[in-house]
Amino acid sequence: MFEDYRPLLTGVAYRVLGSMADAEDVVQEAWLRWSDVDQREVADPRAYLTRVTTRLAVDRLRWARSRREAYVGPWLPEPVSTVPDVADQAVLSDSVELAMLVVLETLSPLERAVFVLREAFGLPFAEIAEVIGRAEPATRQLARRARDHVQERRPRFETDAGERRRITERFLAAAGGGDLADLIALLSADVSLVADGGGKVRAPLRVLHRPEKVARFLASIATAEGVRKFTASAGVPTEVAEVRIADVNGGPAVVVAHGERVLAALSLVIVAGRIQTVYLIANPEKLGQLVA
Repeated sequence: MFEDYRPLLTGVAYRVLGSMADAEDVVQEAWLRWSDVDQREVADPRAYLTRVTTRLAVDRLRWARSRREAYVGPWLPEPVSTVPDVADQAVLSDSVELAMLVVLETLSPLERAVFVLREAFGLPFAEIAEVIGRAEPATRQLARRARDHVQERRPRFETDAGERRRITERFLAAAGGGDLADLIALLSADVSLVADGGGKVRAPLRVLHRPEKVARFLASIATAEGVRKFTASAGVPTEVAEVRIADVNGGPAVVVAHGERVLAALSLVIVAGRIQTVYLIANPEKLGQLVA
């Protein structure tokens, strides 16, 4: 019975935590608690397991955020590949796009849990209230505050999948060809680049702004010498590194790979036909869920 609910529980935990590794740990802890109860006395196993998993995830998120105060450089969520074996496990949808997970990081742990349970899984407020241990009116208030917060910070204009793929392909061609003019033309005036190397590989420790600055950085790491320096910092010889487009968190992303090992992933937030944000994830501890 627990295995039937594992995809749901993993999906909840991943959205609350932004880390598949942490989500899997939480689900394993939920399994241990499930194995200790008299299951014949559990009237609704789905509700019970969702409650246990969510509470464990909220507790772990509070602990994780305190640890992130010492994190080197910006912290970004852990990406996952959108392929059947991983996507089914995470119950992927647009609510786990990297841009959305970044926005969810600005919510309090309880707000995030309520938002995930309501917006991603459609649970009724009465059930969510029981999960978080709050009265239903207070739960509705948390949901409203979280929804307003997310709407203020998420991209204003949706870009269809075809256009996202085309712009990502143009981005890869321009960066790889070292064409600064073409690359700058793809960037919005208020573009930013956020890099998460975790202090383990070469990556900017501060957010980069302005099209020219972002373009120069991207072009520098896309050249043969740039790739050589980057892959060397990850302990991989350059001549066997490949750059390609893959599906990550429900959308196209540029990945640098060595065989089956992903060394970096670049996910683009595209608004009104221009790249508004580039998320570069290179911390090797966060790339284990990506399929090269």
